Amino acid sequence: MKPSVFVLAATCLSSISILAGPTVGQKYRINFVDVDGNNFSTADAHITTVVLTSKANIDKARLVGDRIPDFCLANPVYRMITVVTFESKHSGPMRAILKSVMRHRLDSEALRLQTRYDQLKIARDARRDVFAVADFDGAIAAHFDSKPSATLFQVFIFGKAGELLKQWNEVPTAEELAAALKD
Repeated sequence: MKPSVFVLAATCLSSISILAGPTVGQKYRINFVDVDGNNFSTADAHITTVVLTSKANIDKARLVGDRIPDFCLANPVYRMITVVTFESKHSGPMRAILKSVMRHRLDSEALRLQTRYDQLKIARDARRDVFAVADFDGAIAAHFDSKPSATLFQVFIFGKAGELLKQWNEVPTAEELAAALKD
């Protein structure tokens, strides 16, 4: 094979892997600021479930949360972050309104989670364990090689050092989540 053909083939193969999206086993440091102002990273010594979703698929994100195994609840090693992407651009005032709506929705989700905590006798305010990020400009979705769209829905599990452990394009079963989240 001629050197120029080899370089062209290597370039094409590396481009294909870049366009294919995140790869299980690779490390990713993706930083987030949630609607409450908390800073997170996929590589900050936590096992992190990231749900990347459009507004239209919020109910799927809720289902993922419902399927998170009990051993993860209120456990400081684990956390779930829902990233809501918006298809259209929003100005500063509209962003503030949407974040406020998201915080209100998080309060409602925390009440649902608190019921589960109470059943499991977990003495903790569930609202401290519910996180959501507003992706207004698609920057976070781009880290996952995704584009904001009405059908966007992906689930990622990252290990403590940011290594991608598992990913799905649909809601995983409770068993699949439990297997991927084992420390």
